[in-house]
Amino acid sequence: MPKRIVLLTFPKAQMLDAVGPLEVFAGANARLRDRDSGAAGYALEVVSLRPGPVVMSSGLALVAGRGLADEAGPEESGPEESGPVDTLLVGGGEGARRHAADPEVQAWLQAQAPRVRRLGSICTGAFVLAAGGFLDGRRVTTHWQRCAELAAAYPRVRVEPDAIFRRDGKVVTSAGITAGIDLALHLVEEDFGRALAFAVAREMVVYARRPGGQSQFSADLMSQAAEGGRFDALRRWIRDHPGGDLGVEALAERAGMSPRSFHRHFTAETGMTPGAFVERARVESARRALEESGEPLARLSHRLGFGHADSLRRVFHRHLSMSPQDYRQHWARRRPNHMEMEDLKP
Repeated sequence: MPKRIVLLTFPKAQMLDAVGPLEVFAGANARLRDRDSGAAGYALEVVSLRPGPVVMSSGLALVAGRGLADEAGPEESGPEESGPVDTLLVGGGEGARRHAADPEVQAWLQAQAPRVRRLGSICTGAFVLAAGGFLDGRRVTTHWQRCAELAAAYPRVRVEPDAIFRRDGKVVTSAGITAGIDLALHLVEEDFGRALAFAVAREMVVYARRPGGQSQFSADLMSQAAEGGRFDALRRWIRDHPGGDLGVEALAERAGMSPRSFHRHFTAETGMTPGAFVERARVESARRALEESGEPLARLSHRLGFGHADSLRRVFHRHLSMSPQDYRQHWARRRPNHMEMEDLKP
């Protein structure tokens, strides 16, 4: 029997919040059918406040097959006799935050959530789960722009603003927009193995799966967001020379400014201090090196400006919530071997 996936979405949601994860599950179905025409994959449903078209933020509409009032319960049969709900995901967007405390929404969730195997949110769908108390005491994430708001509104929730996605018990949460794809690939890997998740990712031309603790907003993206500023060349130089002297005094001299003036202007332009930018740039260099080589940590630490391996371990864990060794092993594990890929061929 297929695993029943229900996505609750709201008007004004980002279309990719909804269709990104759904396409991952649909891609898994296609690959499973290629391997075995009788294979049971996923049965997918879209639910909203009312059945029918749900207009997204783009103006395009996604059709909800059911509304809250007529949605079959978790223990009732769904479409094609798919059985009870396995995974319930709550999508984000403007409508999700507007209806987070809606009594009808919360009553429906309170009835559904205790009986599903996995309960999750995509982007600001976390506000809906938080309003119902489902995230109390749990480590969660949401879109980086809304993390502070979520933490302030629900102080019992342990918000982790850097994470791409988080798993805490039966609850899974993802960051914004494309991070829902990462979360869905993670769920496919849980259900059917890394080879299938890798095959779906390759078909979709996305990462096989970014680690859940990987930063939502990298130094590279921050640099791109600030392009056109006076420190463009310096930021590129920092990223290209992570092992160089990147102290404030040295960077200020390269920029032709006093250290105090440089610190103030750099922070204003990039949204982070020079020291924080340098640290994040070095972590990203370390991450790429760990993905691509077996270079010993001691040598890598020295080459990238961390000094000792202990310093690299400490900083790396603070940014990605995992050790460099675990990160390297993760990337080794996520590459399926030849036999696994052969199993997925039609």
